[in-house]
Amino acid sequence: MEELIRFYIKKKEFDKLQVILNDLQKHELKEIFKHLKQDEQLVLFEVLPEEKAVELFKILELHHQKNSVEVLQPPMVQTFLNHLSSDDRIRLFDRLPEKRVQSFLGLLTRDNKAITLQLQAYLPETAGRIMTTEFVTLTHDMSQEEALAKVTEEAMRKENIYILFVIDEKRELTGFITLHRLLMMAPTAVINEHMSRQPISVKTSDDQEKVAQKVKELDVMALAVVDDANRLVGIVTFDDAMEILEEEATEDILNQAGLSDLKDTEEDRSKLLINGKLNKILAVRLPFLLATLLLSMLSGLVIENFEQTLESIAMVAIFIPLIMGMGGNIGTQSSTVFTRGLVLGHIEIENFLEYFFKELRVGLTIGALMGIMAGLMASLWLGFPMLGLAVGLALFATMTVASLLGFLVPFILIKLNIDQAAGSAPIITTIKDLVALLIYFTCISLFLGHLIL
Repeated sequence: MEELIRFYIKKKEFDKLQVILNDLQKHELKEIFKHLKQDEQLVLFEVLPEEKAVELFKILELHHQKNSVEVLQPPMVQTFLNHLSSDDRIRLFDRLPEKRVQSFLGLLTRDNKAITLQLQAYLPETAGRIMTTEFVTLTHDMSQEEALAKVTEEAMRKENIYILFVIDEKRELTGFITLHRLLMMAPTAVINEHMSRQPISVKTSDDQEKVAQKVKELDVMALAVVDDANRLVGIVTFDDAMEILEEEATEDILNQAGLSDLKDTEEDRSKLLINGKLNKILAVRLPFLLATLLLSMLSGLVIENFEQTLESIAMVAIFIPLIMGMGGNIGTQSSTVFTRGLVLGHIEIENFLEYFFKELRVGLTIGALMGIMAGLMASLWLGFPMLGLAVGLALFATMTVASLLGFLVPFILIKLNIDQAAGSAPIITTIKDLVALLIYFTCISLFLGHLIL
């Protein structure tokens, strides 16, 4: 499905694309969206009907929302932002540059802008900052019939209708009633007779992690947020609370592992490489590429040194791309595993050798399996067992070395306080290519040396 969508986008067959997209559910669209390139994502938004595009945007990961609003046309951004719930809009704005937030505020409706400014006035990481203002309130003198009519009228515009909060004329919180309880009441029964008079609430200034933990412990769909005068100003929903707990848990892991500074540093470097000026980006990326360009020339010297081998046994050249490519694949895998594990706190930098030797076992195992398979296929294909032996042994050694480089190179760059995101891949690739050629031609010389003229 994803490839078909890419094909229609590339061919600009938007009518056919629209037919496919209309048959997909929003969660299916989300899975496809996150695998598309940014220009393809923009086309997806433009082709989708507005209602479906809005529903897709609302369930996207925060970084996808951020990337989208920074490149979409203002009318579409305006539509998306005004359909977000107040808490989701604040969370998105907190990830955007201040200048961008100011320009986006001008795209909001008067009510949405007022609510957004109200929430922005609360301190970060407090209940006031993460609450939503989209909930249904009732008064204690309402009948069941009146209350249901209000819930029905406001349901589509509110984020939570399962817990209904009861307020007095001063908007002070006096109780709550569940939707289930309300539905069980007689039409003429009054809310005051059936509501719970001991509502659990938190203050706008309470720490977000404590609030989220309270929601989890009480196992409620939503928790009331009140100001200092006990006036109901918002609610914290269960899904938002779980998201906060996940973020806080990740942050705690990083702090315990001593990696919070690393996370901040990596975020700063990422912003520079993505949003920085051209000269700043070049200053980070070019030195690594220039250094690897010079080192890559050594690979040419290696091949030149074994020119006689290639002339004597031409079929040797067939397996050079295989050995270099497979080494690059496992090197990239190992580098990604190491970097992600380090940032998430799964790898402790002070115990690096423990993880390094584990990766050695992984590299040896994968290298042996791939080497045996490649050696057998080479032997059967060309009917030359000694060449198969050379290919298999060379691939085994190359993949083992490459897997170790994937752990070792980013570790050294981090220790030297050098941007490993820009430097790891070029360094790993260059060293791996050079080592792969040396290993391969050494194996050829050992097992097929008698054929070299």
